[in-house]
Amino acid sequence: MAPITPSREEFDEIPTVVGIFSAFGLVFTVSLFAWICCQRKSSKSNKTPPYKFVHVLKGVDIYPENLNSKKKFGADDKNEVKNNPAVPKNSLHLDLEKRDLNGNFPKTNVKAGSPSDLENVTPKLFSEGGKEAISPDSLKSSTSLSSEEKQEQLGTLFFSLEYNFEKKAFVVNIKEARGLPAMDEQSMTSDPYIKMTILPEKKHKVKTRVLRKTLDPAFDETFTFYGIPYTQIQELALHFTVLSFDRFSRDDIIGEVLIPLAGIELTDGKTLMNREIIKRNVRKSSGRGELLISLCYQSATNTLTVVVLKARHLPKSDVSGLSDPYVKVNLYHAKKRISKKKTHVKKCTPNAVFNELFVFDIPCEGLEEISVEFLVLDSERGSRNEVIGRLVLGAAAEGTGGEHWKEICDYPRRQIAKWHMLCDG
Repeated sequence: MAPITPSREEFDEIPTVVGIFSAFGLVFTVSLFAWICCQRKSSKSNKTPPYKFVHVLKGVDIYPENLNSKKKFGADDKNEVKNNPAVPKNSLHLDLEKRDLNGNFPKTNVKAGSPSDLENVTPKLFSEGGKEAISPDSLKSSTSLSSEEKQEQLGTLFFSLEYNFEKKAFVVNIKEARGLPAMDEQSMTSDPYIKMTILPEKKHKVKTRVLRKTLDPAFDETFTFYGIPYTQIQELALHFTVLSFDRFSRDDIIGEVLIPLAGIELTDGKTLMNREIIKRNVRKSSGRGELLISLCYQSATNTLTVVVLKARHLPKSDVSGLSDPYVKVNLYHAKKRISKKKTHVKKCTPNAVFNELFVFDIPCEGLEEISVEFLVLDSERGSRNEVIGRLVLGAAAEGTGGEHWKEICDYPRRQIAKWHMLCDG
């Protein structure tokens, strides 16, 4: 019996059927994909952004890089009350919640005449046509200023504060600065920029861009911090540092502004403010702290072992709180640096424990022309680090530095440790 073979007409119908089914399948797939994308887009728009803050530079969003959820100010308060800024102290979930701006336990009432109240007085004095808050300093008559105060006028900083209740975001806009002093004596101008820190945590530091050759910089940069309940705003403070960029050395510090947020109402929308820039309050020469160093000279291998053990009583670098110290170790031969090392950074402590060992090869016989320099610095993210104190050990060093050096030369192969007072860097 002969096999049955399909006719030519049946062969022609098969591709047509396959094409119809393929077209229907393609249309269904595209429709399903478009529906999924719309659902994802709508769900994302209702969620709080996963980043900590957003930096808006004249309308352009700049997202920070290394964001960590551990740096949040605290859990969101579900029972947040917008019209009641007075909250108990225990509502602030911060590492330093029980301490004030100087690292001490706060008192319930602050004296009005204390120096720390220079910026604590933040009443909102509005003009008839706007919400701009006027600095108490601006109410003083210019005729009442002494000649010294006139010389120390460092300009005025203009900024605005706002709280977004829907997104639980704190918004700071740095608008401009006016009347800055000239830090470059040759060009009689400055290259200003501003660093801002939220206190007392000191973990959230941001800065503006550098504006070249101007004494009246207009920054217009916005920083938005998410995840801060409104009940915690009253416990925080803003610290602005105005600097002038220097390509060949450390940036010059023009001055600073400290704004405690206690008493500032943000329920009515954006609040415009201005404050006089004051001279930076740095505690000098009252004590730069001490450093515990251990040295051992190996005459057989001609090596010097340096152990950075501890630091204690380190001063606070500025009003923003405790320092983040680390130590740089420089080895000099005949006043020329031949090697350098550094320790790890210790966060927010005046009494750091390093316990780090470094071994240096000595290029000559003996230690007569060798000296070791120790620089204790405060680590500042995004800017050049400030020197807290300095120590030099060597044959020509004075005081305990020279005595320590003489001992390791007289007793080689013996590890000798001593405390040393730090001097100004």
